[in-house]
Amino acid sequence: MNTLYLNELLDYLLAQQDRDALEKALQDLLTPTELTEVGKRLQILRLLEAGVPQREIARRLGVGIATVTRGSRALKSE
Repeated sequence: MNTLYLNELLDYLLAQQDRDALEKALQDLLTPTELTEVGKRLQILRLLEAGVPQREIARRLGVGIATVTRGSRALKSE
């Protein structure tokens, strides 16, 4: 992603005054499916941090193992 665009996105989201405004901003930017997928990716990270096996996470969330592995790699790179 272009750094300029990412910085503008982050600034836009940080400028929201409360949870409702942030929710509206995200709904304006993302489709309902995209919002669901972002939420699942957050759950993947949380479950990985809790030690849940990757295949179990994929089963629970109804996502592919590759999606879970991507999250695992992201955590390892921190």
